[in-house]
Amino acid sequence: MGERGKRGLMISKLDIRECRPRDVTEIEQLYVDVFPDEDLVPLVRKLLGLRQSVISLVGSLDNIIVGHIGFTFCHVEGGKSKVALLGPLAVTPTLHKQRIGSTLVQTGFKHLENSKICYVLVLGDPAYYSRFGFKAEDKVVTPYPLPAEWRGAWQSIKLCDVETSLEGKLSVPGPWRQISLWTT
Repeated sequence: MGERGKRGLMISKLDIRECRPRDVTEIEQLYVDVFPDEDLVPLVRKLLGLRQSVISLVGSLDNIIVGHIGFTFCHVEGGKSKVALLGPLAVTPTLHKQRIGSTLVQTGFKHLENSKICYVLVLGDPAYYSRFGFKAEDKVVTPYPLPAEWRGAWQSIKLCDVETSLEGKLSVPGPWRQISLWTT
């Protein structure tokens, strides 16, 4: 079986569901494994505690969590459109390039559309996120000024037909108000 066939088989076995309280330890370990040089566990733990304000999805293979994604409900000051901040996103390193992250993102978009969220913002690698339709964002201001080299990483995508465009400062819940998440 070719590499493409193996990936298709793996994705067909991927179970994506909303995170459950008993998943927290496994999700935290995933972030330790994926980002050994960053301590994202406190952020992840706080976001998982905001159950009503966060869509948190896990991907599992054979009942083992191999991916996680969070979408935090936010708003743009002065705006009326609902927005979400994508992040964090993690996939077990040995399973990269198997479309697990892409499947989590796309499934998350469906959940957001069902929640009437029209815009998603992300601070991430443009080479990765552009495949979903994200484009550089220059009208929504981040909670803290970004380093010059990160400006192209601030991106957005519109999920639904709304005539208003976003413009203003992004207001985020407490876990995202750590300056270290927005600067070097």
